[in-house]
Amino acid sequence: MRHAIRATLLLVVGHVGLATAAESSVSGTSIENAFRGAIQDRSSKTADEALFVEKCSMCHRQMGMGTVSLARRVPSERAMLEKRTDLTVDFVKVIARRGLTNMPRISRIEVDDAQLDRIARYLAKGNSP
Repeated sequence: MRHAIRATLLLVVGHVGLATAAESSVSGTSIENAFRGAIQDRSSKTADEALFVEKCSMCHRQMGMGTVSLARRVPSERAMLEKRTDLTVDFVKVIARRGLTNMPRISRIEVDDAQLDRIARYLAKGNSP
């Protein structure tokens, strides 16, 4: 009996692994979710935006956990950080270093101070601190 269950599990796991590999694709600017067919935009037009994409977009672009979580608490137009016009450099830096609700704090090992300053300026779009 135990061998039959194990064989069934191996078959199911093997099938899921093959389906995932066959259905997913990766390119330089987008990653496709094999199970939903959804694609997250990973493109950038500037070096600062590219840094945001590298360090933050997995959570803070469309379909990211940070965007989805924010959309539950704020109007949907404010959930996407890049679309907001009310962020300041200082606010972004404080939230990144301290964390907020579901967002963990971002250490200086993960994103150093110079990188965080560039990301904060990108998101603040020139708003004063």
